[in-house]
Amino acid sequence: MIISELKVYNFRQFQSVDGAPGLKITFHKGLNALIGENDSGKTAVIDALKLVLLTQSNEYIRPLDEDFYKPIVGEACSEFKIDCTISEFTQNEAKNFIEYLSFNKAENEIEYTLELHYRAWKENHKIYQELRVGDIDDGISIDGKVRELLKAVYLKPLRDAEREMSSGRGSRISQILLNHPVFKDKKEHTILDIFQIANKQIEDYFIGDSDGNRILQTIRDNLASFNDKNQASNAELKTSDIQLKAILESLSLNAPEINPGLGELNLLFIAAELLLLKDDTDGGLKLALIEELEAHLHPQAQLRLISYLQNEYNENNVQIIISTHSPILASKINLKNLILMKNATGYDLAEGQTGLQKGDYLFLQRFLDSTKANLFFSKGIIMVEGDAENILIPVLADILGYPLEKYGISIVNVGSTAFLRYSRIMVRKDGGDIGIPVSVVTDCDVKPVYNTNPASHDKEFNEKATESLQAQEEKNIKYTTGSVHGFTSPRWTLEYCIAMSCLSDDFHKAVHYGKKILNAQEYISLTDAKIDEANRAAEAEAQEWNKFSSAESAYHIYSLMLNSDGKSGLKAIVAQCLASILRWKTSIIPNGLTQEKMFDLDLYRFNTDEDKKAALKSKIESDSFLRYIANAIKYAAGETI
Repeated sequence: MIISELKVYNFRQFQSVDGAPGLKITFHKGLNALIGENDSGKTAVIDALKLVLLTQSNEYIRPLDEDFYKPIVGEACSEFKIDCTISEFTQNEAKNFIEYLSFNKAENEIEYTLELHYRAWKENHKIYQELRVGDIDDGISIDGKVRELLKAVYLKPLRDAEREMSSGRGSRISQILLNHPVFKDKKEHTILDIFQIANKQIEDYFIGDSDGNRILQTIRDNLASFNDKNQASNAELKTSDIQLKAILESLSLNAPEINPGLGELNLLFIAAELLLLKDDTDGGLKLALIEELEAHLHPQAQLRLISYLQNEYNENNVQIIISTHSPILASKINLKNLILMKNATGYDLAEGQTGLQKGDYLFLQRFLDSTKANLFFSKGIIMVEGDAENILIPVLADILGYPLEKYGISIVNVGSTAFLRYSRIMVRKDGGDIGIPVSVVTDCDVKPVYNTNPASHDKEFNEKATESLQAQEEKNIKYTTGSVHGFTSPRWTLEYCIAMSCLSDDFHKAVHYGKKILNAQEYISLTDAKIDEANRAAEAEAQEWNKFSSAESAYHIYSLMLNSDGKSGLKAIVAQCLASILRWKTSIIPNGLTQEKMFDLDLYRFNTDEDKKAALKSKIESDSFLRYIANAIKYAAGETI
């Protein structure tokens, strides 16, 4: 059996409107990973399940004042409800819940469903709670045994694994072992036999010919002196009557290494907790709730753990619901197992729920790495097809007043034009809107050409403006659906557009800087002398190309980057150079600092020249060749375009 659906009403941030649930989530077999930015409701989902099911660690779980939904203005509500559906029972599981189950016959099989209805309410400054099962209007209370069978394994965030695994009364390791089939409800056990043999040997030590016997005899002699002559003085040293629970409480679980770190202790604790899932034979709920699985674990340990959970526990019909902030885990977990929390909604990313096709899931399983998985934790997304956009857009966003980190915007470099395979993650099959604005920034890819005039045999430059604008419109339509919007360059490529824009002179210099960096030996930096040479070369070419139109001049600038095969290994270097130039031009540079330092120093630490920045911002926003980039940034930041 598994938790298949959860609905909450007026619980935490999830307001119920007109009787509809504030949050509705569907779960499936195996691993379910709750992902999303902070305060999206991941912890609330885990806590709602804990209130309904309770936990095997027998924590004190009760509703609190902060669990009741409170609007920004006004009083908190006086009641919240949680509905939980459990389905896919085996026969062994169904027998324990038979009097509470609903039945549905489908394809010659009987499907069982258990409907749980939890309610908490305030009355005279006190909070009361109840759990009913069955019909929502006429449910009945659930008995103790069934309540025990519904308890989940829960691993809290920031776990104190060392304390949890230490010996002591009611220790967690003893609880785990006592609930394991090997020990559960056992009045006789091999361990008890071992202790009884040991106890007998200890008692014999004080009876036979030994130091122990002399100790015992001394006690008897002393007692005989105290007693009258008719009173027995045959005292004995006996071991206590050891119970299995007490024996297990004396155990501690230790890591194999000396002075283990928090990560190793956490892995050991998780390994122990999972015992209760893999070997449960009572027909109870096999569910683990794990918050922040990545706590104290380095990336490789995270990957090994999640790989194990996905593979091993799927085969044992165990359901695991985790919450995570880790892009590493989000990239490793199969996309179909992710649930994206956003705007008080849990969006299932399984096949059939998104705009993705089956082949897209296979593609993303191969190529959705941890850098791209940032998209699951962002407020806005800018998808780009190469390194140049990846480097330049953050700088342009700062100049425009939309620093990406401040607005929670992630850049996803897909490294190709396979935008739809990524952007459709954020598209719902039913036409719904996840609410995360996604800007797809791409090139129109219409290359200008030189044509030969048949009459004069002169070469004439064809900018292909009409074809470019048509391609721009078609691509924007192609990539726009729901909250995903296409932003296509009005001409050939990003670099060509920059070469036609108000940043043309800076770009021209950046190309020459890039060529000098590429041609230099790796240990040689770009010196002031080389910068001066590059500047003079760019100025000479600009003067020579004054006879050309801006489009033809841009073509020549862009051509400086290209190899004979029309490709370029300079794009990322030139983008980095241009980004450095723009930061240099908008920063207050200390006296004595020469331009060669702009590649060595972090210009973020210098104060911004607000006047220069404002002037450059105005130029970029009004430039027809850069406007698409500016609009893409603004849209991802939540602005209406």
